[in-house]
Amino acid sequence: MTDYADHMRIVGYLRTLYPKVRVSLHAGELAPGLVPPEGLCCHIRLAVEQAKADRIGHGADVMYEDRPYELMKDMAAKRVLVEINLTSNDVILGIKGKHHPFSFYRKFGVPVALSTDDEGISRIDLTHEYVRAVETYGLSYADLKHLVRNSLEYSFLPGASLWASSDYARLASACESDAGAEKPSSTCDAFLKGSEKAAQQWELEKRFGVFEAGF
Repeated sequence: MTDYADHMRIVGYLRTLYPKVRVSLHAGELAPGLVPPEGLCCHIRLAVEQAKADRIGHGADVMYEDRPYELMKDMAAKRVLVEINLTSNDVILGIKGKHHPFSFYRKFGVPVALSTDDEGISRIDLTHEYVRAVETYGLSYADLKHLVRNSLEYSFLPGASLWASSDYARLASACESDAGAEKPSSTCDAFLKGSEKAAQQWELEKRFGVFEAGF
């Protein structure tokens, strides 16, 4: 707590030296009662504004931070993904259901993906977290697809994205005519070979197609 702001400034400075290095930081894994009220003011904000984090782990106390709506709008604009840890936040922090900011992040357009935190400690896997999200927040299949796509879109895999839009409505120009195709065209294939991220995203879409064909 005492040195957090200094740590974020240090990370921010290092980012100027190594601008190509991607940064993911745990921030906001706090709840009222664990720290003094002033301790909830700005951990996520400092991680975003000072350290320039690309991803935030937890972010559970965002609604207690200074100007939370402004902060979430900024995170949405900067496409800072939040790794949501539903079981971990419940067990460790006592934050769950309507008291968890998962729905707020989604409402404000902040990209989110589900995460297990420490599987060994929580005795869970990622499937468990998806089931919990569905049962708690009534997510649709389309919602789940969006979350899964986020997990690759905002990963640190090298290369360009398969997608040309953040809502996953349009493929990159090299593959725009290949939507739903089992095999990519020569142009798209060359694009996929030059991007590890896009190649993994193409494989994910193929798996979606196979799964959906069974219904």
